[in-house]
Amino acid sequence: MQRAAALLAIAFMMASCWPERETTGTVSACATELFHPYNAKAFDQCVEVCKKCDRGTTVTCTTSCTLKGAR
Repeated sequence: MQRAAALLAIAFMMASCWPERETTGTVSACATELFHPYNAKAFDQCVEVCKKCDRGTTVTCTTSCTLKGAR
């Protein structure tokens, strides 16, 4: 049982090491439609694009944008 728990913990740690998926062209096109000079580091723009283009919620989008360095 301990061995299975250890393997499961290692599997979760390995899964968290994968890089974040790249922004697809459809999200980029959507962001450009919303904000012509889209700036991913502008917090308000980042949140709006996340909500509209990635179908996120306010909580997940604000967290995501903060972690990406938007201010």
